[in-house]
Amino acid sequence: MDQKISQLSSYRENFPALANKNYLNYGGQGPLPKISLEAIYDSYQKVQNLGPFSQTVGEWVINETALIRKAIATELGVFPDTITLTEDVTVGCNIPLWGLDWQAGDHLLLSDCEHPGVIATIKEIKRRFNIEFSTCPIMETLNEGNPVKVIEENLRPNTKLLVISHIFWNTGQVLPLAEIVKLCHNLFPSPIKVLADAAQSLGVLPLNLAEIEVDFYAFTGHKWWCGPEGVGGLYVSPKVRENLSPTFIGLRSISRDKMGQQIGWKPDGRRYEVSTSAYPLYPGLRQAISLHNQWGSAIQRYERIKNLSAYLWENLSRIPQIKCLRTAPPEAGLVSFQLINGKSHQELVKFLEKREIMVRTLLEPDCVRACVHYFSLEVEIDKLVAEIKAFV
Repeated sequence: MDQKISQLSSYRENFPALANKNYLNYGGQGPLPKISLEAIYDSYQKVQNLGPFSQTVGEWVINETALIRKAIATELGVFPDTITLTEDVTVGCNIPLWGLDWQAGDHLLLSDCEHPGVIATIKEIKRRFNIEFSTCPIMETLNEGNPVKVIEENLRPNTKLLVISHIFWNTGQVLPLAEIVKLCHNLFPSPIKVLADAAQSLGVLPLNLAEIEVDFYAFTGHKWWCGPEGVGGLYVSPKVRENLSPTFIGLRSISRDKMGQQIGWKPDGRRYEVSTSAYPLYPGLRQAISLHNQWGSAIQRYERIKNLSAYLWENLSRIPQIKCLRTAPPEAGLVSFQLINGKSHQELVKFLEKREIMVRTLLEPDCVRACVHYFSLEVEIDKLVAEIKAFV
């Protein structure tokens, strides 16, 4: 890996967005590599040259869809038939949230660190189906305490679903998902299903969902995978597939007879898909995944992310006017911190962006978030810290 680190400068040339800035916003959106941009452009051009709705293009779409489904499944340690292709995490979460057979009085549990889009969906489900939902205080376990114990204390015999992020988008806390799933499946006679929001874990953590045994895992390709916006997915465990109704319905989700009449749902992850998608984006994501895999194993990439996060955290912790949310080195690529001298977080972000350093503010908790990837540089971190010192 040391030799690879020495080759980072040339490797980073694959990402045009890194040429003129210190990019530290991977948790919001990753920069597209050139090979992905070229694949997307070539695909759109091919579709137009062959005829957008021709038989040849139809066959190309089927092939590209199968290839991206397989590429994603390989990274998740599952079979391709368990993957539903979506546009993003939000769509992926909406499929199981609306697809479960909710009854009045059912209970849904979520953490106090979930994304506003997921929370809004749950509130609407409560309104329509008269279910109960509550939040468990996981944020207080960021530096001490046991999140699994907190979840256990808040589950009920009538809990139907736990909604939890694998990595929290605001604090960067990594949850022991396998342990949480085991708890939910075994605590009561009726197993509690688990929906994991994987917006911040895909492309960061080495994953094997078959071993974790999570029921639903919603993800996107445009953050840590550095793929194009508009391609994401949902893993649905085969154990729960037959009891999850389609939320969105289209031509790709139904099985038809020779006369074209619907005879049922597709027997795999396609049953939750719709109809037309931006298929030329699929080769773009596939090329991004392939590029990452040229840089060591998933474990090696994750270790470098953790090392860089620790380096950033340590340097920020030495600034008297800064308080990091974590009191120990982060477990992933998200490093959140606060100004404790009364200065504005938003003004800091604006100040940094004028100096070609990209970070972002968050509201809950009120903080600034910087994200490092495995191909981030120590010199980028040094520049960020130096400019923060100049601001405070």
